[in-house]
Amino acid sequence: MGKNMYSIIIPTYNERLNIALVVYLVFKHLREFDFEIIIVDDSSPDGTQDIVKQLQLLYGEERILLRARTKKLGLGTAYCHGLKHASGDFVIIMDADLSHHPKYLPSFIRKQKETGASIVTGTRYVRGGGVHGWNLMRKLTSRGANVLAQTFLWPGVSDLTGSFRLYKKSVLEDVIGSVVSKGYVFQMEMIVRASRKGYHIEEVPITFVDRVYGTSKLGGSEIVEYLKGLIYLIFAT
Repeated sequence: MGKNMYSIIIPTYNERLNIALVVYLVFKHLREFDFEIIIVDDSSPDGTQDIVKQLQLLYGEERILLRARTKKLGLGTAYCHGLKHASGDFVIIMDADLSHHPKYLPSFIRKQKETGASIVTGTRYVRGGGVHGWNLMRKLTSRGANVLAQTFLWPGVSDLTGSFRLYKKSVLEDVIGSVVSKGYVFQMEMIVRASRKGYHIEEVPITFVDRVYGTSKLGGSEIVEYLKGLIYLIFAT
């Protein structure tokens, strides 16, 4: 039986200052694994794609796949777009802003091999996990969002709004096809749907680090969207 192949999907929008370091760290920490990085860029005006093209020259176009889109279309559709181009047995989804450190990727892969899990998700809310760089209000917002979801949805996962995960490709294709949410709620619906479908989910503690370069995409409108999504999931799942 051959080695598993891992497709890492990284959606980007204005991540020129981060993407090269993220890619470097993926290559550093996954030396012993077969992988490809699929960068789904939504026509970033800051020149993100120019940096990605330079990375292709450095690492090879077979390892760095740029799959650009014509405009900003949202996170959920970015994963769908990247999935169409994924050749791996497993798909890893992660952010481009260094909040998801690639040093955790070997732990995700080991956990999947040890348990046979369909999904391995990073969690901030168990021993060994945490958050660095958030103010108190941001921490309370995130914790409150998870407490609400745990109370009403009983998903069996401690961190519903996280977006650092490893999926069996077939499982991701199945789950993503049933998700209707967009944006911030997308990750929560993904894990709730997977839980309802009976997929084996494991967790790995991570420390989430707030972005160093660029601006956060989370604002008041995302919080409202989350609450609407939570109400939808309570009645739809």
